[in-house]
Amino acid sequence: MQSWNEYYPRPQLRRNSFISLNGEWLLNGSRITVPFPPESRAAAYQGELNELMSYERAFELPRGFYQGRQRVMLHFGAVDQKCHVYVNNHLVIRHEGGYLPFSADITDDLCLGENQLRVEAEDTLSHDYPYGKQRKDRGGMWYTPVSGIWQSVWLEAVPEKHVENLKITPDMNGVTLNVKTVQENCTVTIEGVQHTIAANCDVRIAVENPHLWSPEDPYLYDLRITAGEDTVDSYFALRTVDIRDVHGVQRVCLNGKPIFMNGLLDQGYFVEGIYLPQSPEGYAQDIANMQQLGFNLLRKHIKIEPEIFYYECDRRGMLVMQDMVNSGDYSFFRDTALPTVGFKWWPDHRRGGQARKAFFEQHCRDTIAHLHNHPCVIAYTIFNEGWGQYDSDRIYKMLKEMDPTRFYDSTSGWFHKKHSDVDSLHIYFRNKVLKPGKRPMLLSECGGYTRAIEGHMFVGEGNYGYGKTDSEEALTEKIEEMYDVMVFPAIEKGLCGVIYTQVSDVEDEINGLYTFDRAVCKVNGARMRAIAEKIKRIITKE
Repeated sequence: MQSWNEYYPRPQLRRNSFISLNGEWLLNGSRITVPFPPESRAAAYQGELNELMSYERAFELPRGFYQGRQRVMLHFGAVDQKCHVYVNNHLVIRHEGGYLPFSADITDDLCLGENQLRVEAEDTLSHDYPYGKQRKDRGGMWYTPVSGIWQSVWLEAVPEKHVENLKITPDMNGVTLNVKTVQENCTVTIEGVQHTIAANCDVRIAVENPHLWSPEDPYLYDLRITAGEDTVDSYFALRTVDIRDVHGVQRVCLNGKPIFMNGLLDQGYFVEGIYLPQSPEGYAQDIANMQQLGFNLLRKHIKIEPEIFYYECDRRGMLVMQDMVNSGDYSFFRDTALPTVGFKWWPDHRRGGQARKAFFEQHCRDTIAHLHNHPCVIAYTIFNEGWGQYDSDRIYKMLKEMDPTRFYDSTSGWFHKKHSDVDSLHIYFRNKVLKPGKRPMLLSECGGYTRAIEGHMFVGEGNYGYGKTDSEEALTEKIEEMYDVMVFPAIEKGLCGVIYTQVSDVEDEINGLYTFDRAVCKVNGARMRAIAEKIKRIITKE
């Protein structure tokens, strides 16, 4: 099993130079295993949990790690919520947010021999920042919070003039590349074929005999870029996502053909590491388990994962609908109780101060930029069930203009406004006949039936969900009934996807298809695959 210390954290911009700084650190004077958050079992942290966190460790660079005019970059996958980073007592970077990567050039702050790295982090669970489903008084639909460093920390040496970023935009016949570097030109090699292109501008490269990417055939092209003394390895896929009229019905299309998204809500929580599996292979196992049950999409629910998750989806052919991570306050009465009984309108400008809104919008833009190159990501959710919702029409237009190559669910569940690429519904506790309209309809949350498995519960009294079952047979039958009533009849009329809640149990929630520890599959696999086969037969008849 590969550890978090061994894998390269940035699969779409790889260099030979890599030193992991995961492993043993000190947090407020007590030992902790990074990258796991201090609240997790895997962190093995015995100290007090505080809002203010001081992480420390020493490191030495191997002889020859960098030389001449090379620069040493320090990378963080994510630190929740705010942090200041010091190398040998020199401040090298500040960061806010908690879910996205950041880097600093630390070359001028290094010394010979041992160097001291210190991260001063603060996590108050401020709702001015993205926070997902973290809450200090966890329980029910709220989960154990995470603090501080929760993704990998690592070093690399780069030439002074190096590739800073890479943007890859595919179509069905080639790619448009934008290589950010101070070099004027660079060499691009795609499966042995070299092209010399200008840097810092969009350049389209046609691909002969294009091999398209799909869930059934997730073909990835190898890509190498050389800019001066710098060489980076990457990959891309050829695919398009758009909405088209197919026989008078609006359809989500992949590579120009209608696709039905048979999906699952994926919250990305794990017994050992809370926000991380014990090993990166935990992501691959979740993806494989869901594909074995016939699913082709994961809705990554109000959390951004380490890039290894998206890489595994890219190479395994699992589609991803990525949620923006919510900020702002939540009200059970306003945001859940009233909509559940049918009250699904609320003013769209009501919440939060300007600082919170400005940070949310920047975080949305940064999320799209961060995930742009991953072919698996085909859609974004902007607001979920009204949490922190404001100006959804304006934000839809802003994000759609930034990246028109995906579709957007502006207001998942309810509180719908004018602009969205899909009509999005959340339906729990009952099945109802769906009536798609002018836009593709997405049943973006549903099901959530519980089944308790003794010996595999997070807490003994955990029982949160949306309908109780007590056996594999009963749970599978409830899911089949839901598809029979809500899903199958609506596909021909314009239903483009269904997202069942959820991949696995999460703490008190016991409505997963797998237990929280992933040890037990709670449904009949053959019958779940039969559901997927019936969907294929319906969608391919058109």
